[in-house]
Order: sequence, then structure tokens, then C-alpha cells
Amino acid sequence: MRYFHRTSVDPDRVLEQAAQFFAHGFAPVDEAPRRRSYSGPTGRVTVTAHPEGGHYTRVELDTDQVGESELDKTAKRFLSELHRAAVPTYQVRGAY
Repeated sequence: MRYFHRTSVDPDRVLEQAAQFFAHGFAPVDEAPRRRSYSGPTGRVTVTAHPEGGHYTRVELDTDQVGESELDKTAKRFLSELHRAAVPTYQVRGAY
């Protein structure tokens, strides 16, 4: 599955947050200038962050699982946490 999110968080900060978030239960397996991959018991996720349209960052998460798997729920949770980094008053809702 592929998910994307547009945020005002800097691309480098997005990748730092991904490293912190996926440090629990996932191991880093690949690193590139704007991309990180992590692998765990539920599968593999790749986080890509690049500037888009001036002040925004486009964040893409690719998983090797089908939709609504545990890994996909984890990926969506990361995007929610990323939203909270940009808007501290944002409250994460959802069962993921």
C-alpha cells in the first residue's frame, strides 16, 4: 500500500521522527538522502520525504502488505503523529 501526507514539517525532521517512531519493533534496513526503510515482524515500510510547493513536504509511506494490515495501521498512525508535530493541538483519532 502507498500513503501520502502533505505537511509543513521539514523533510529532515520527518525522517528523524520516522526513525524515532519505527525504532520500536522495526530495524533500519535502507537509507538514502530522502528515504528510509524499516523492517519488522509485520513487514517492511519505506518513508520518503521531499520538498513540495515551497513550504510543504510530501511524505510517502510504502508498505509491502495489503491494506488494513497491522503494518498499514502502524503507517497511518505515524502520519497522524506527524500531523500532530505540525499542529500541536491536533488530537489523534482512530483505532490505529
